[in-house]
Amino acid sequence: MPYRSSKTLNNFPCSHRRHVHKGHCAFVHGYSRSFTFWFEADELAPGTGFVMDFGQMKEVKAWLDYRFDHTLLLDEDDPLLGKFRDLEKLGACRIITFDSVGMEGTAKYVFDNVRRMIRIQTHGRVRLVSVECRENNKNSAIYASE
Repeated sequence: MPYRSSKTLNNFPCSHRRHVHKGHCAFVHGYSRSFTFWFEADELAPGTGFVMDFGQMKEVKAWLDYRFDHTLLLDEDDPLLGKFRDLEKLGACRIITFDSVGMEGTAKYVFDNVRRMIRIQTHGRVRLVSVECRENNKNSAIYASE
């Protein structure tokens, strides 16, 4: 059985909107997101005995900061994206787009990108097992590897 460890990174204040939602989520609204990463390895790192040396997560933290700290997250197919881009040009927001900015889509987006970073950084010794994306203390979504 592999060893496992987790790391939670908190306080990423951003806003988003789900234009496809028929209710209030179609409006721009914000949360302070957090992300919990679960790692596994068949062997612990020589010397430290860690699954994942969390001090090596600076690249992950910087990547999260750029995408989720004071940003406006929009689906790539948002019909108002052009209007929001106009606001971005005026300095009103910084926009990040990806397929689906809801919690489920965000968890997959973060998983796919962070998995690549961890694989490279640890030379494949550490595997990212899952990412939980939390928008508040009531709502979250998890994306996990198969």
